[in-house]
Amino acid sequence: MLDHEIESLEEFDDVVEATGCLSGWRVQSVDLRERTKALLHAESDGAVFLGCAMSAEALVGVQERGGLVFPPVPQLPFNPYRGRLYSPEELFSGLDEGYEHTPDARSYAWFQRTKNDGDVFSSMLRAVHDDAVSDALDEHLVGARVVGVMGGHKLARGTDAYAGAARLGRVLARDGLTVATGGGPGAMEAANLGAYAAAFDDGMLEKSLEMLSAAPSFEESVGTWARAAFAVREGWPAGGTSVGIPTWFYGHEPPNAFAQHIAKYFVNAVREDGLLARSNAGVVFLPGAAGTVQEIFDNATPNYYQSRGAPTPMVLVNEEHWVRTLPCWPLLQSLAHGRPMASRIALVDDVEDVPAALARLSGGSAETS
Repeated sequence: MLDHEIESLEEFDDVVEATGCLSGWRVQSVDLRERTKALLHAESDGAVFLGCAMSAEALVGVQERGGLVFPPVPQLPFNPYRGRLYSPEELFSGLDEGYEHTPDARSYAWFQRTKNDGDVFSSMLRAVHDDAVSDALDEHLVGARVVGVMGGHKLARGTDAYAGAARLGRVLARDGLTVATGGGPGAMEAANLGAYAAAFDDGMLEKSLEMLSAAPSFEESVGTWARAAFAVREGWPAGGTSVGIPTWFYGHEPPNAFAQHIAKYFVNAVREDGLLARSNAGVVFLPGAAGTVQEIFDNATPNYYQSRGAPTPMVLVNEEHWVRTLPCWPLLQSLAHGRPMASRIALVDDVEDVPAALARLSGGSAETS
C-alpha cells in the first residue's frame, strides 16, 4: 500500500477529519496523547501504530477494534520508529555539555553495549530503526538526481585537498545535483560543506574554510571540531541542502554538521549499499584507504552485472593515488573491458575535472586517461 504513512499530528488530523478511518494506515512516531477522542471514534481495523504515545484508554480502544500497537520503547537514546531523517541539530543536541551527552554519542554507546550481547530485542530495535531510516531516505530523495562523493575520513580541514573537495561539492550542488556522502568527517564533510556553501557567494566558502582550519580534526576533540562547524552555520544560516549517510558501526567518526539531512544506520552493510544504490547520477571517488577501495568495487559490481539497471558513472580522482598508491583503476578498467560499464568509468587528476567527466559519462562517451 503506497503512501499510507502518517508521520505528523497534522497528517493524522487531516486523515481523521477527511475519512474518520485509520484502517490500513501506518501511524509512525506521532504523539497522540491529546487525540484520545479521535482514536476512540475512528475505525482502526488493520491500522498499525509504531511508537505512538497514547492514553491507556485509547490504547485499549484501538486494540479492541483491530489496531496493532507497537508502543514507544523507554530509555532508548534513539527512536526506532522515527519517520524522518536526522538533522545535525538533533544528533548534536546537548553538545555544550560535552559530546558524550549528545544523542549521537549515547546511541553509539548503546550500540557498543548491545551489539554482541545476543539479545534478540536489541537486534530487532536496530533492524526496525535502520528500516525506518531507509524509508525516510527514499521519501526524501524522490525525484532527486543524486551524486555520491566518497573519500577518506582523515582528510584534514585546512588542507588543499579538503578545500578542493568542498569546491567540488559546491559545483555539483549548483549543477542541480543532490550531493550524498558517507556523512562523516574528512572528504565527506568537505563535500557536504561545499553543497551547503552553494547557496552563498564564493567568498563564503573561503571564509568558512579559514574558520574550520582552527579545528582541523575530530580526533583531538569531537566537541571542538563540531562547534567550529556550527559556528559556520550560525554565520551563514539556511545554506544549501545535501545528504549524509553515516553509521554507528564507525561510531568513533562523528557525523558532520553540513549535511542537512542525515540517514544514520547501525548496520554498516545496509548503509554502504544504500548510499551507492541511491547515487543514481554517479559516484565520485576521492583519494581514500580501505573503506573507499571497498566502495569502488561495491559500486562496480552492480554496474558490471547491471543488477540495478544501466551502469551509472564512476569517476576516480587523482591518478597517482588510484594508479600507483592503491591501483584500483587498472583493475576497474579490466573489469569494465567489453561491457557497457566501460563507457561509464573515468579517471581524472583534479576535482575541477569531475563535473565535465560526470556529464560526459552520463552521455555515454568513455574516458580512458
